[in-house]
This record gives sequence, structure tokens and C-alpha cells, in this order.
Amino acid sequence: RKKNYSPLWKSQLPAIDSEVALGFLDLIEVKFVSAFLDKGVSWPMIHRVREKAAELYPEVSHPFCTKQFVTDGRQVFVDVHNATGDATLLEIATSQHVFAGITRPFLKQLEFKGGTILERWWPLGTDRNVVVDPRKNFGQPTIVTEGVPTRVLAESVKANSSVEEVARWYEIKPQCVKEAVEYEQSLAA
Repeated sequence: RKKNYSPLWKSQLPAIDSEVALGFLDLIEVKFVSAFLDKGVSWPMIHRVREKAAELYPEVSHPFCTKQFVTDGRQVFVDVHNATGDATLLEIATSQHVFAGITRPFLKQLEFKGGTILERWWPLGTDRNVVVDPRKNFGQPTIVTEGVPTRVLAESVKANSSVEEVARWYEIKPQCVKEAVEYEQSLAA
């Protein structure tokens, strides 16, 4: 028997022409859910975690957009600090504390202002040039230093077939053009 679940969160933006519109925090929530599904976390577990997160962080509209959540593929944990100020992990569905030594690959792509407020997403990693920043280029994926949207660079390469030529046109490094193409190809996959 299938169970019907309510939506995981309320969108930041109203529908546009009867179509769903996503804001930056919505996008990151979708990426969060996708990352957890990819690690093997079930939909029922994600819903339980989201309900618990809403209880833990009632002042936050998109709690998955905080720098708190990680998974081992079966369970979801939230970073908490105990009375001594030490970081620990709390398995959110059962409220059991566990050790904090699990990997955080998706969280490493996110940049937080003041350590807690989500500011930017580095989809290829923070050591690369592609960034999604809701304050720049209307949140389009962009080459961080030059501000050129990745879509523009990738389409230019597709039309011209030369990374070096496109880099010369936009006066940017060929590596930035290659990363823009890589990112745009990852969206098509």
C-alpha cells in the first residue's frame, strides 16, 4: 500500500503561469534530497527527517539549507553542539547521538556566511571556477572571477568547437571555459 506524503517544503516563489518556480534555497533543498537519494536514503526517511528538522529549526524555512545535515546512506544526521560546545551528530529520526567522523561531500560544495547561512553553491567543488550565487547573474551558474554564465560559454564552444577561441573572445582562461562546458554537460546527463 502506497503512502501519500505532503510536500517536503513550501517554495520560496509563487507559481509563474501555473508552473513551479524555484528559488535558490529550493534548488539546494532539491540537491540535498537528490544527494541523499543517491546515497540510498529512502523517501520515507527523508520525509521523517524533514519533519524533525522543521521541529528542530522552526525559524528556518529550508532547514536542509543549513550546514547541519549529513548521511551514511541509511540514516540522516544533524550537527549539534552539546553543553561543552563539542560537535556531535544526532541521528535525526531516532534522536540518537553518534560520532562525527562521516564524510560530507555535498556539504563541501556549499559556502556558508558566518558558518551557518547558505550563501553560494560550488557544483564542481570549491577548487573550481563554477559558482551558483543568487546575488550574481540572477543565480545562473557562472564563472566566479569573470562573471560569465556557463551556458553562454558552453554554447559558444558548441557553435565554434574551440575552447581556446572562446577563451580569447571572453578574455578568460581556457580552464574556465572547459569547466563551464563540463558543468553544462553534467546538467544534460
